[in-house]
Amino acid sequence: MEIKNSVAVITGAASGIGRAIAMNLARHGASVMLADVAAEGLEAAVNAIQAAGGKAKGQVTDVTDESSVSALMEAAVKNFGQINIVVPSAGIFRDALFLSTDRETGKVYRKMTTDQFRAVMEVNLVGTFLTLREAAERMVNNGWEGVLFTISSINKQGELGQLNYASTKSAVALWPKILAGEFHARKIKNIRVVGIAPGYVDTPILQGMKPEALEAVVKNVPIGRLIQAEEITGLVEYVIQNGAIHGTTLEISGGVISRGLAK
Repeated sequence: MEIKNSVAVITGAASGIGRAIAMNLARHGASVMLADVAAEGLEAAVNAIQAAGGKAKGQVTDVTDESSVSALMEAAVKNFGQINIVVPSAGIFRDALFLSTDRETGKVYRKMTTDQFRAVMEVNLVGTFLTLREAAERMVNNGWEGVLFTISSINKQGELGQLNYASTKSAVALWPKILAGEFHARKIKNIRVVGIAPGYVDTPILQGMKPEALEAVVKNVPIGRLIQAEEITGLVEYVIQNGAIHGTTLEISGGVISRGLAK
């Protein structure tokens, strides 16, 4: 599949990995429909792509709301005529231990709240589900060739203090295999599904860490450094162009193994 003249819909595109993927696909000739809840960051991302000569539109979108996601897909079709690449990069984390106990008494004094658990489920799971479902329906009905991505993480292996986040990333790592099987059973041949599971990526969140904490992270990466955004975008680019990659989740982590650090 060629990236040039394709249409990509990317959520969480105002910053981080989502923005990097949008910039790279636009640079290679794709028209990109960007979505995020952060209006200011979204506008800046769209302006950056357009200033570089790319084709981009943005729409403020709540990925947990069915009507908002449906409107996003309709906007992509209205502006660019089709949908070929879907990257649900919108995601949040609300880290907390399941139970925190007092060192002296052994009694529980804090626990992961229901709101902390549900918020992550809504954005990372329901948001990904709605984004892929609404895009896939239009792709199937119109026979548009394309790739649905899921954005997992190495934390799918389990990370202390991230019961909520790790659960969502483990789940979406399974989706490509399930959806590929369903599509095969229904003779849907125009859509592939591939997961990407990044390790520790050099993003503003990690850059804002204390130097000693960042050093501890890098010590657990066998290649001795953070993953660069362009390495993630390069893998997405490769997957799109290689029609044999389907029904699997690919790790891009520098060999890191989950550290299991308590918060």
